[in-house]
Amino acid sequence: MSATHKNKTFATWTALLGGAAGIHRIYLRGAGDRLALAHYAGVAGTLALMAAAPGANVFWKLLPLTVSAIAGFIEALVIGVMPDEKFDARYNGGSGRASDSGPLLALGLVATLLVGATVVIATMARLFDLLYTGGAYG
Repeated sequence: MSATHKNKTFATWTALLGGAAGIHRIYLRGAGDRLALAHYAGVAGTLALMAAAPGANVFWKLLPLTVSAIAGFIEALVIGVMPDEKFDARYNGGSGRASDSGPLLALGLVATLLVGATVVIATMARLFDLLYTGGAYG
């Protein structure tokens, strides 16, 4: 019996779109993956902060989810730029098939850089605004 074949392009897009919740880790390694548990903690931390401090600035309440999303963007880049042979050796050992990345993977990497860099820069700007001016700029 052969193992299921994991698609590198799908894993990259999943990390881009659902990386904050660890969906790509579940796809690649299963629900019990340790880093997937860290992503779950980011989601749970955000929900706990929203319930515990309803009057707090929304930035602070979303910070655990934002950090988890940034980790997802980094993982999308790592998965996407990994050579097909290395990806197959790591995730498709028993599938008997070889990965063949195409233009959708390149599009996913460009989208990851665009969205990821925007989120990182916006997070840093908002963090410094809140820390140094008390939120005077928004």
